[in-house]
Amino acid sequence: MEKLAIKGGCPVRSGKIYYGRQWVDEDDVQAVTKVLRGDFLTCGPKVEEMERNLEKYIGAKHAVAVSNGTAALHCACIAAGVGSGDEVITTPITFAASANCALYCGARPVFADINPETYNIDPESIRAHITDKTKAVIAVDFTGQVVDVEKIRAICDEYHLVFIEDAAHSIATKYNGKQVGSLADITTFSFHPVKTITGGEGGACITNNDEYYKKLVLAHTHGITHDESLMEGAPHEGPWYYEEIALGYNYRITDFQAALIISQMTKLDKFVSRRKEIVKRYNEAFSKIPEIIVQKEIPESDTCRHLYIIRLDLDKLTCSRKEFFDAMAAENVQCQIHYVPVYWFPYYQRLGYEMGSCPNAEEVYKGIMSIPLYPKLTDEDVEDVIHAVKKVVENYRK
Repeated sequence: MEKLAIKGGCPVRSGKIYYGRQWVDEDDVQAVTKVLRGDFLTCGPKVEEMERNLEKYIGAKHAVAVSNGTAALHCACIAAGVGSGDEVITTPITFAASANCALYCGARPVFADINPETYNIDPESIRAHITDKTKAVIAVDFTGQVVDVEKIRAICDEYHLVFIEDAAHSIATKYNGKQVGSLADITTFSFHPVKTITGGEGGACITNNDEYYKKLVLAHTHGITHDESLMEGAPHEGPWYYEEIALGYNYRITDFQAALIISQMTKLDKFVSRRKEIVKRYNEAFSKIPEIIVQKEIPESDTCRHLYIIRLDLDKLTCSRKEFFDAMAAENVQCQIHYVPVYWFPYYQRLGYEMGSCPNAEEVYKGIMSIPLYPKLTDEDVEDVIHAVKKVVENYRK
């Protein structure tokens, strides 16, 4: 048995690798540089080009580019009419923005439990949490696997709820052959550096609904419009004239960010292919290790995985998750935890949320850990990650 690096042994690799990393090449640099040397740094043509490219790729009617994924979620809630006194159902195993966006609108997030095998929100738990105050469901495609769209769609239609899909993890994932972004009433994307494609930051809202689209546009640009058909006040005086017709926010994305995203989209198929190769290798390796539980996928989801989660069966190990995490770091494989249940945070505790309300989510959280997954990982890197996991397991196996 190899001695763990954390106990004085030789690490699996000499250099550190992290759970996620962007891929920016010379084409991306040139695309951004061209904008920086041009006339428009913001409010220019690259933003519209990015939106049209997203619409074409996804097969959706409308795309609205925004400053980040959190802004996209906030705009989606505004467009959905979420307001004071409303409730919005979402999952606790997500980044806080999936719930915070309801609070921004004066509504109350309600946490439904997850499926303990797929880690996505459980449609039956959604149903169990619906009240006469429920306005929308924000279903998160955790790790990139799409949620159970058909069941959630049916529930939302039955109760007249707006179906918002938080697809921050899942651009390029398909559900029954259809791209994520074409499935829900409103879908939101994130282009943070660890995501499949990046703009440094950035996000987008996607919809096929014309009314939602108009509201999304207003929400991300101060509620201001130049569209004469929407104006309510004084007669249109000239090309300089505009009106604020709603309360909106400055959630615009810059042209150089849009240029980077446009360039990244040309490599999206390559990124997807490589991520799938790595996931396949991980699945093959870890399915043979009883101490590791592999996330299951629904057959409808053709997944581009943003995160690869291993779940430790702590009943079969002599270590805690923290000890396993630290041992992996000593082997120079830097992991991460996605995510602490949102309602565990002190802010949410002060709002009256209680631990124990989503038992599946809390049980899954105890053992999950994200290991490196990004297209620039070499085959040798991937084998190093597998080697490190096996090495730590062997040392802590009961």
